[in-house]
Amino acid sequence: MPKPYPKEFRDDVVAVARKGQFPLRQIAQDFGISEGCLHNWMKKAYIAEGQRPGLTDDERKELREANKQIRLLRQENEVLRRAAAYLSQANLPGK
Repeated sequence: MPKPYPKEFRDDVVAVARKGQFPLRQIAQDFGISEGCLHNWMKKAYIAEGQRPGLTDDERKELREANKQIRLLRQENEVLRRAAAYLSQANLPGK
């Protein structure tokens, strides 16, 4: 995986692209990145500023962590439920 560009560089490229003085293809070539990369950076910038619906990278990370925690808690709950059922069976009279 290629090393990510510094945030300052991405911000500068997006600022130049937003001015609209040159086509995106030319801006991407001038900065040595692909046009698709520039589109992605612009999309993320619009989302981060609230001009476009979607999740920011921080929100995505937080959601991923919350889903991991939920999955872990459900597994722990299931183990406790089975343990309680097993222990209640062992305490029945006649066994």
